[in-house]
Amino acid sequence: MKTVNTFNFKNKKTLVRVDFNVPLDKNFHITDTTRLQSHIPTIKKILTDGGSVIVMSHLGRPKDGYEEKYSLKHILLPLSKILNQEVFFAEDCIGTKAYHISQNIKPGEVLLLENLRFYKEEEKGDELFSQKLSKHADVYVNDAFATAHRSHASTTIVAKFFTEKICGIVMEAELNALHTILEAPKRPFTAILGGAKVSDKILLIEQLLKKADHIIIGGGMAYTFLKAQGINIGNSLVETDKIEFAQNILKTTNKIILPKDSVIAHKFQNDTETQTVLNHNMKDGWMGLDIGNQTIEAFGNIIKQSKTILWNGPMGVFEMENFSHGTKKIAELIAQTTQKGAFSLVGGGDSVAAINTLGFADKISYVSTGGGALLEFIEGKTLPGIKILQ
Repeated sequence: MKTVNTFNFKNKKTLVRVDFNVPLDKNFHITDTTRLQSHIPTIKKILTDGGSVIVMSHLGRPKDGYEEKYSLKHILLPLSKILNQEVFFAEDCIGTKAYHISQNIKPGEVLLLENLRFYKEEEKGDELFSQKLSKHADVYVNDAFATAHRSHASTTIVAKFFTEKICGIVMEAELNALHTILEAPKRPFTAILGGAKVSDKILLIEQLLKKADHIIIGGGMAYTFLKAQGINIGNSLVETDKIEFAQNILKTTNKIILPKDSVIAHKFQNDTETQTVLNHNMKDGWMGLDIGNQTIEAFGNIIKQSKTILWNGPMGVFEMENFSHGTKKIAELIAQTTQKGAFSLVGGGDSVAAINTLGFADKISYVSTGGGALLEFIEGKTLPGIKILQ
C-alpha cells in the first residue's frame, strides 16, 4: 500500500477523501474541529510537495438532494483558517462548474467540493458517479478511515479509475494502531467494552477472546451477562435473546470481568433518586445506569497492570451527568496507565467524548475516529476502502 509520506505529489492534482462529518450548531458553526484538524497533515504534505488538493467529504444524512444545513460551505471558513490560506469552493461535487475550478487549480491551492451525499449515487457506490468524481484529479488519496467499511463511490469505487491510489496519514495511523493491539500487543492486553447492547458487540467479543487477556464489560450490555449468571437485574437493560450467548461465553472462559456494583435509579432520567448497590442486591423496579465505586476499583486494578488497552463504549449512561462518573474514571485510569508506558487505543463516540471532555486526548496513545470501521476491522472483516488501496 502506498502512503502519503512515501509519495511525491509535485504538480499532481490530488483528490482526497476526508471525513469532515463534523458537528454543527443551529447557526452552522462547528462545535468540535477534531475531524477537521486530523486531516490537515495529509493536505499539507501534498501542498508542501507542490501539488494541489481537491477535498471531498460527506456531511450528515441529507434525504433528497441539497439541504442547507448539510452544505460543506459551512466548513469553508474554518478550514481556511486552519490551513492559513484561501480554500476555493465548488457548489457541486461533479458537473461543468466544479470541473472548471478543479481544472484551473494551481499547485499549492485547495478546492473543497460540495457534500457528496447530495447525490444518492454516493452511498449506492455508483460506477458512473465514481468516474465523474475521478475527473477532478490525477491521484486519489483516501484519508477517511471512518468510512472505509462502506463501498461508497468516494471511499472505494472511485479508486478503480486511478493508477495512483494512496493511503492518507489518518488512515495509516489507524491501521498502525490496530496492528499494535491485534498483531503485536504487549501483555497483559485488556479490552474494555461498554455501551447498551451485547448484540452490537458479539463478533467483537468473539475476536477479542482470541487476542486479549482480560475483557472488561460495563454499560447496559453488562446486565445481560449478569442475568445470564442468574442475578436479579431489576429493570436494567437486558437482551433476553442474547442470554444464552452470554452463558456460553462465561462457561468457556474466565477472561470476562463483570461489574460488582451499580448506581441504580427507578427512572431513566438524570435528576432522579439514586443508590449504589451490589449487583446481587439489585432492587425490583430499579435499573442500573452506571458502575459503582467497587467496580471502578476492581476494573482499575486490572487496567493499571495492563500493557495494552483497547476501550470501546461507555460504562454507564454517559450523556446524563449523574451517571457519567464510571466512564470518566475509566478514562482517567487509562490515561494514567498510558503515561506509565502502556499502549492505549480508544474508539467509539462516548469513549472518545469522555477522553476529550476530560482533556486526556494527549495522554492516550491513539484516539480513533473510526467508529463502525474500527469495530469491523477488529471483528476481522475486510474493509473495502482499505482493500482497494492495496
